[in-house]
Amino acid sequence: MALQVGELAPDFKLFSSDLTEVSLAAFKGKKVIIHFFPMAFTGTCTEQLCSMRDNFSFYEGIDAQVIGISVDSPFSLAKFKEVQNYQFPLLSDFNKEVSKSFGAYYDEFLLGLKGVSKRAAFVIDEEGKIIFAQVLEDARELPDFKAINDVLSA
Repeated sequence: MALQVGELAPDFKLFSSDLTEVSLAAFKGKKVIIHFFPMAFTGTCTEQLCSMRDNFSFYEGIDAQVIGISVDSPFSLAKFKEVQNYQFPLLSDFNKEVSKSFGAYYDEFLLGLKGVSKRAAFVIDEEGKIIFAQVLEDARELPDFKAINDVLSA
């Protein structure tokens, strides 16, 4: 079951596309927007993260940290980040633990692929509490970016 608004976000440590370990706790004191996405280099995933990239100045202007998480390897994510010019960390949940802990996990995905992150978005406040949560069952849908921005602006 997906985490809900009002719950504390579970801390995690994952390796980024530049092979550094990143923890959620490291961002305490600032808002964090986490975007889970199924797979790098796919159409809707690229659209999801490019929306964040193209509005990055808004997030930077309110001192909010954007993070992308998928089960891709750090090496795939590094190439994806380079090709798309993302300004925010892409984290590898290769072992699928964080996707599961947030309730953003497909046991079975398209083409018989198993163990893929669901498309989801979470906003976490400065104290680690979830203030926005959206987990999409249909991977062709995008998170509600307006609702995310409204929560961040409130």
